[in-house]
Amino acid sequence: MSWYYQNKIVEELPEDCVGFVYLIVNKANSRMYIGKKLSKFSKTTYKVVKLKNGTKKKKKVRSKIDSDWMEYYGSSIDLNKDVESLGKENFTREILYFCKSKAECSYIEAREQFGRKVLESDDYYNGQISVRVHGSHIKNKL
Repeated sequence: MSWYYQNKIVEELPEDCVGFVYLIVNKANSRMYIGKKLSKFSKTTYKVVKLKNGTKKKKKVRSKIDSDWMEYYGSSIDLNKDVESLGKENFTREILYFCKSKAECSYIEAREQFGRKVLESDDYYNGQISVRVHGSHIKNKL
């Protein structure tokens, strides 16, 4: 199943997109899930470098690799059980917002979850809301 944004299939993310906030809907019972997904993962590898004095030293090399966003169906155990038992074709995946920073992603996800009262209803798979965002990362950036 594909991701959609404004009723159009998304095959690649915008260049400046660090992540996105999404809505997954179970077509069979209309149960929903609000979450966020980062577009890239940080990967740390170690490279052995030879110093001028002849000794060797491990050097940390950090890089970014594409995440599994194309196949992703959220972190909810109940949601993933339903996807497995009902089939991916019984779910829609919609991108609500493209985000330019991790802080923006976290803030918008929490804002959507609180606004939709996801913990107050069985209409949502969400079982918790976890967020920690500093105001300076958000002010004047949304």
